[in-house]
Amino acid sequence: MSKKVLPIVEAKLDKIVGGGQTLGSLDYGKKLFTWGGLPGESVNVQLTKKKSSFVEGIVTEVITPSDERVIPRDEESYLSTSPWQIMKFDAEQHYKSALIEEAFELHDIVLPASIEVYSDGREYEYRNKIEFSFWWDKELDQLDLAFFRRGTHGKIPVQGTSLALPAINTAATAIRQLLRTREGIQAFQLKTVIIRCDQKGNVAAQLYVKDEMFDGFTEDELTSLPVAGFELIFSNPKSPASVITKRLQAWGETTLTDTILDVPFTYAVEGFFQINIPVYEQALLDMKEWVDSKKPTVDLYSGVGSIGLTIGGDNVTMVEINEHAVREMERNITAMDRAKTAKAILAPGMRSIFGKLSWF
Repeated sequence: MSKKVLPIVEAKLDKIVGGGQTLGSLDYGKKLFTWGGLPGESVNVQLTKKKSSFVEGIVTEVITPSDERVIPRDEESYLSTSPWQIMKFDAEQHYKSALIEEAFELHDIVLPASIEVYSDGREYEYRNKIEFSFWWDKELDQLDLAFFRRGTHGKIPVQGTSLALPAINTAATAIRQLLRTREGIQAFQLKTVIIRCDQKGNVAAQLYVKDEMFDGFTEDELTSLPVAGFELIFSNPKSPASVITKRLQAWGETTLTDTILDVPFTYAVEGFFQINIPVYEQALLDMKEWVDSKKPTVDLYSGVGSIGLTIGGDNVTMVEINEHAVREMERNITAMDRAKTAKAILAPGMRSIFGKLSWF
């Protein structure tokens, strides 16, 4: 039985809500949450989800555009990566500030001053990590990089993304080209490729495949790639996520190093690390004003320790649920000669105790 296609509806949009959707209402009063619209616009929306109290959709036509609207740099795929690309940068900052203030107001908290969203001025080419999926072009009979379409399970082929550091797009294209040269390789055999780049431009990549017997790459093939390190990963095809089931091949330097507030950190491609380091450093400086370095400090959900080891003081305990991150954190503690002042703890049950709440 084919899935029922929902209609296209016309709506007037009112406000930006969390995540970048815009809220409006239909003629008969039902709330509409849509991607690709701005407050004040009249739009046509292809509905993608229908619930008893609201509907969701994606803008297909802008009838009356907002003065804040701009053409997104990634016109075909911006919804997959950043719905904010359709608005002027100062408008984006304004709406994000308003969302923060609204979150406090919902809990009857009055802020002492207006919210200011910090930016280093880089609207594009700042992300140091991108995860690409794969897509098979039946007309051209070839493999492409892809992102998932917002609000659907479908995919959209891409050449890269303007949000990434250029070296990431270069590496992604090279890996795609290498896979194209392999006879018989199709998209259904592959999961994703994760590519990370440090601030010096060094790149490491992991290719996740669904077949444990997937042939490894030759030295010449790997040397031809613009990466410092590469791993071939078998990931259980029953899981939609790119999780490591078995490492099939490793080549070169598979970890990266970045400096945060003059402190060097080593991290793995699959590990958690901040995607926009200059902005993160400013956040750390703001947080530091509230940390008494003379008192014991606990850093929960600490990742590789980039908060606790920079602003946590001389007696910091860092607790993390991911064993890979803890391994990197312990390596960072040793490299910094902080064994007497910093402790890393693996606590896999912490999520069940605290849920999704995390704090420093």
